[in-house]
Amino acid sequence: MALRLHNTLTRSLEPFEPLEEGHVRYYTCGPTVYDRAHIGNFRTFVWEDLLRRYLEWKGYRVTQVMNLTDVDDKTIREALERGVSLQEVTDPVTEMFFEDWETLGLEDVEATPRATETVDAMIRLVEKLEEAGLTYESDGSVYFSISEYEDYGQLVELDPEQLESAGRAESDEVYEKDDPRDFVLWKGGDRDDEGEVATWDSPWGPGRPGWHLECSVMALEELGPTIDIHAGGVDLIFPHHENEIAQAEGATGEPFVRFWLHAKHLLVEGEKMSKSLGNFYTIPDLLEKGYRGSAIRYLLLSGHYRSELNFTLDGLDEAERALDRLEEFRRRVREAEVDADAADGPAGELPELAREARRGFEAAMDDDLNVSDARGAIFELVRQGNGRLDGSGERLTADARDAVLAVLQDFDRVFGVLSLRDRERSSIPTELRRWVEERLEARSAARERGDYEEADAIRDEIEARGIQLEDAPDGTTRWKLREGEFAAVGS
Repeated sequence: MALRLHNTLTRSLEPFEPLEEGHVRYYTCGPTVYDRAHIGNFRTFVWEDLLRRYLEWKGYRVTQVMNLTDVDDKTIREALERGVSLQEVTDPVTEMFFEDWETLGLEDVEATPRATETVDAMIRLVEKLEEAGLTYESDGSVYFSISEYEDYGQLVELDPEQLESAGRAESDEVYEKDDPRDFVLWKGGDRDDEGEVATWDSPWGPGRPGWHLECSVMALEELGPTIDIHAGGVDLIFPHHENEIAQAEGATGEPFVRFWLHAKHLLVEGEKMSKSLGNFYTIPDLLEKGYRGSAIRYLLLSGHYRSELNFTLDGLDEAERALDRLEEFRRRVREAEVDADAADGPAGELPELAREARRGFEAAMDDDLNVSDARGAIFELVRQGNGRLDGSGERLTADARDAVLAVLQDFDRVFGVLSLRDRERSSIPTELRRWVEERLEARSAARERGDYEEADAIRDEIEARGIQLEDAPDGTTRWKLREGEFAAVGS
C-alpha cells in the first residue's frame, strides 16, 4: 500500500515517495525556548513523532531535523526583563523541553541545531539573496523584497500586490522598510538595548538574524537544498513558512520542500487555551494531577492532525481506560495457555483476525495518517480477541499468540504508548507519586469521619489513573501502577 499525505503546497492528497529512494529528509519547526512548552505545542510535536515512526515502520530511513529558536524577540525580551544573558534564559527552558519530550516518549531526532550556532550560515544566505537582487539595505538592516520575487504566495495563494505585510508586526515595526509587505532578514543596530544580549558582526554592521531566516538556513545546512517533508502547526503557514520558501528558493534556485504538512490547533475543554480561563496546561501540570505521559500522548494522538483536537480531563480519563484495555488484552494473550488443540476452537480464528487488524491499521495510516480508523482496527481485534479467549478457556495456539502480539507490537511501534507505559512502571514519576499519596491522605481522612461515599469516590479516582490499591488489616494502604511493584503508603 502507498502512503498518501495532504500536501499544503498542492492542497491535495498525494502519494508520498522520498526524493532519495528509502531515505526521508524531514524538517520540523521546534520550540522557541523562552518559556516552557504547553500541551498545544506538544500536540504538534507528538503528531510529528507519529509521522516519523510510521515512516520508519514503512521501512524508510528518516533523517529528522528540529531547530531550537534560541534568539528572537521573545527570548531577548525575557533576558532583558530578567537582566541575564540569553543563554541563561534559553538553556533551562531547553532542558525542560526535552524533559517533557522524554515524558511523552518522543523519539530522538538526528539533529537539533540552535539558531545562535548557525548565524554565520545565515549571513551567507543573506549574501546569496543579495547577489540575486532580492534584498535591499536600510539603516543597517537587510530586507527581502517581495516585489522582486515572482513566486511569493505558494502556500496560501497570496496576491503579492494585495499583501499588506509578510513580517511579524510586533518584531518588524521598528524597522524602516521600503514596502510594508517585505520582511527583515538581518536586523541591524542596537534597539531596546538588544546589543547587550544578542548581536553579531555582519557585512551590514552589528545585528541579528530575522526569525524567518533561521529555519530556512538550519534546514538547508542539515538536509540540503530540497527536503522531502517540512511539518509544523497551521499558525506557521503564513508568514513563516511562506517566507522560508522565498528565502531558500531565492538563494538556491531549487524547490525547497516537496511536501508541506500542517497540524491544526488544540482546544482545551472546547475553548482556546488561556491562563485566564484556567485551561492552560503544561506537561508537569497534568502529571501533578496524577495523569501519566502515556495517557497524555494517547489523547494528543486521538484526532486527525488536520482537525482541531479538543483536549479535556475527561478525555485523559478515557485515554487511561483505553490503554488499560490494550494492556489487559496483551496480558491475556501473553499468559494464555498454549495448546495446539486450540486451533479447532474459537481461538483458531485469531491469526486471521490479527491479519485483518494489521491490514486495516496500515490502510488507515496510509490514508494521510487516519489515526481514528487505525485505532479502530486494533480495538476491533481487542474486542473479538477477548471473545475468542473467553470461548476457548484462555487457550490458544503458539501461532495465534505470536500473530496477535506482533500486531500489538506494530501498533505500538507507531503510537508508542504501550512501551511508554511499560517504562513508566519501572520509574514512577515524582509528580504521580506525590498525587497518589495526597489522595490517599484525603481518602483516609474521609474514612475516619465516616464519609465512605467520599472515600469510595477517591478510590475510584485513583484507580482511574491506572493505580491499584490494597487495604491492609493494619490500616495502611499499599498501591502500585498496574503490573508494577507495590509501594507502601501510610493511611
